[in-house]
Amino acid sequence: MDILTTYGYTLIIVAAVFGFIMAYGVGANDVANAMGTSVGSKALTVKQAIFIAAIFEFAGAYLAGGSVTSTIRSGIVDPIHFAAAPELLVFGMIGALLAAGTWLLVASYYGWPVSTTHSIVGAIIGFAAVGVGVDAVEWGKVGGIVGSWVVTPVLAGILAYLIFMSAQRLIFDTDNPLANAKKYVPFYMAFAALMMALVTVTKGLTHVGLDLSTEQNLMIAGSIAIVVGIVGKIAISRVHIDPMADKEMHFTNVEKIFGILMITTACCMAFAHGSNDVANAIGPLAAVVSVIQSGGEVAGRAELDWWILPLGAVGIVIGLATLGAKVIKTIGTAITHLTPSRGFAAEMSAATTVVIASGTGLPISTTQTLVGAVLGVGLARGIAALNLGVVRNIFISWVVTLPVGAGLSILFFFIIKAIFSA
Repeated sequence: MDILTTYGYTLIIVAAVFGFIMAYGVGANDVANAMGTSVGSKALTVKQAIFIAAIFEFAGAYLAGGSVTSTIRSGIVDPIHFAAAPELLVFGMIGALLAAGTWLLVASYYGWPVSTTHSIVGAIIGFAAVGVGVDAVEWGKVGGIVGSWVVTPVLAGILAYLIFMSAQRLIFDTDNPLANAKKYVPFYMAFAALMMALVTVTKGLTHVGLDLSTEQNLMIAGSIAIVVGIVGKIAISRVHIDPMADKEMHFTNVEKIFGILMITTACCMAFAHGSNDVANAIGPLAAVVSVIQSGGEVAGRAELDWWILPLGAVGIVIGLATLGAKVIKTIGTAITHLTPSRGFAAEMSAATTVVIASGTGLPISTTQTLVGAVLGVGLARGIAALNLGVVRNIFISWVVTLPVGAGLSILFFFIIKAIFSA
């Protein structure tokens, strides 16, 4: 306890610096979840994607990041284990932020899309198991996270395959693609609006106190979907093209319609991501500030000081602006060739999987979900359409994320403990 009293202010500054590094890594790596497919399909340029993502990620993180956050991400460790030695939680959370942030920077530099949630969870597992004991870790939840490595990409891949194949059969493989696009695309638009509204409501607006019931969420999302479908029907009916034009011209115009849809879905995903994943950076930071300011009291949730949320939001934006392009290109162009219709299928599948996971409590990585969706779209054209070397590197980076985060966290935990306990 004397350590917290003596070095409290210094520890908060160190935690803030490492929290910013973690937020920087979140922005550099995870922004591809929202923008990768838009860039890969050429609906947006890299610069346009980064600009749009900066606005919506910041809005999601700052406006809907919440005033209270869980101090232990995903409930992976029970804070009560640190009640007798709160300084260990402070050292551990600082070490976890630096560990997860370091791994995200390395992964982003090489263009590997990894899970920011799993990075911080692995780091927390590492210091908790060593600093307190293996009993402090909820190993059942760790098993759920490992299981999600398989379940969520497979589910997203299957959904993406089905969405893409439906568009292929209903629109692209017909004699009059544009006429069928006018007929069926409004339904895709309504479905997109439904899923994006649910993602935004369930993963975004709950953070600002609008904790609505499932029925209310469905009612709001359903109303938005109906309106979007009707507006889309009217707008698309006004698209005219020479009936004598060749099929290639029809395809081009249909892809333009899907391109507009993709930009809209990307904005919603960026907002939802900012509101949800900023907690990966500010949760541990909030834990440090809460324990020190309360004189050593360890709580499961913490009120955020006024400066913590903006710190996370700014870190995310700077990270995506300076280092985000590499991961965007990996998801958008390196795995498989994307067109707007294929990218839309992947984005829609990812959003649908997120909604299903939120409703069932399935632990999920948005990164792994989107990569699975892109793989599903690629497989629809045969395994030769995939860059298997890139896919292999991505899978390896997923598997090593938890142990690397844990190992670095243990190392940094002992270094920080030695510095402040001397």
